[in-house]
Amino acid sequence: MTTIQSHLLSFFLASFFSLLLCSSTQALEQADNILVNKSHKTLQLQKNGLTFAVFKIALGKNPVGHKQQQGDSRTPEGVYFIEAKKADSAFYKALKISYPNTADRARAKQMKRSPGGQIMIHGQKNGYAWGAYVMQQRNWTEGCIALSNQDLDKVWQAVQVGTRIEILP
Repeated sequence: MTTIQSHLLSFFLASFFSLLLCSSTQALEQADNILVNKSHKTLQLQKNGLTFAVFKIALGKNPVGHKQQQGDSRTPEGVYFIEAKKADSAFYKALKISYPNTADRARAKQMKRSPGGQIMIHGQKNGYAWGAYVMQQRNWTEGCIALSNQDLDKVWQAVQVGTRIEILP
């Protein structure tokens, strides 16, 4: 190999690895809205009304209809907000949703039931990331919205506490 070829190879390798490093650490756009469509099993990240990322989700084991009470395994429907980011969850990271809101509490009180709570967007149960492909094919949560750990990392990066989330039927 000539000196020129060696320098060219070094230049191209350095450029290639710099490009890889930049693309892997590049920040995702910050979402101002999360749109969950339960019937399509998707979570969309949006900014100024435009979707910039879409992820496949799993829902509560009883996905049809709005969450009525604790233990019904339904994922709520309506407009909420991200209340907290939990890195120390029983699942791989979690974004806490502001369910129940005032209307949810009133509805449950009228039925003499607890509305439930602790509804999250989370990854796979700790220790079970290997099963994400299979788990994400069915609804398996108690009412939460589940993503693969890899997808949750992207959502985690793009969503801040206070971000609006709309959950559609």
